[in-house]
Amino acid sequence: MPTFSQQLTAATDHLSQHDTTLARVIKAHGPCTIAPHTNYYEELVGSIISQQLSVKAAATIWKRFMALYGDKTPTPEQILETDIEAIRQVGASYAKARYIKDLALHILDGELDLAHIATLNNDTVIQQLTAVKGIGEWSTHMFMIFSLGRLDILPWGDLGVRKSMQQLYGLPTLPDKATMIGVADKNGWAPYQSVAAWYLWKNLDNQ
Repeated sequence: MPTFSQQLTAATDHLSQHDTTLARVIKAHGPCTIAPHTNYYEELVGSIISQQLSVKAAATIWKRFMALYGDKTPTPEQILETDIEAIRQVGASYAKARYIKDLALHILDGELDLAHIATLNNDTVIQQLTAVKGIGEWSTHMFMIFSLGRLDILPWGDLGVRKSMQQLYGLPTLPDKATMIGVADKNGWAPYQSVAAWYLWKNLDNQ
């Protein structure tokens, strides 16, 4: 079984050979640095808190949230025991406070199986995560790419990926899901669509 680093190398080789447009971006930005981890629970809590916020604002609220629990990641049990107003007072909206509690509840009742999520197929991961209030398909795609290290995810709802695809491939408008799938298929991105998306983000960063 190749290491994850070897899989990333195989991905960039594959994409460079199949897609001349993406090959230029890959050459400009070098190796892909996606680095999966196993801190799934904290990642999901953080993703809920940071939704629709700037990086700076999200970091401030996260720091205050962690301070509620002595700067240690709270257990799902601790989150359920925390008064919703206490979470609200650190800067999270009532909706986000409810979403965090719903996440804790799904973990405790076993509907979200983080202990075995890395072994589940993509459809099951999406099903379990999107059942939690406040976690949609975009958040699920980000989790699958950057936490689980799934290499064949096309994050069709991401605005950055859509903008970069429009620019690189000369599309007249921002691509919808069907158009994005068409571009990926035409240019042979599978089974490395996540890596292709990563380079689309890097291309946008360069502007």
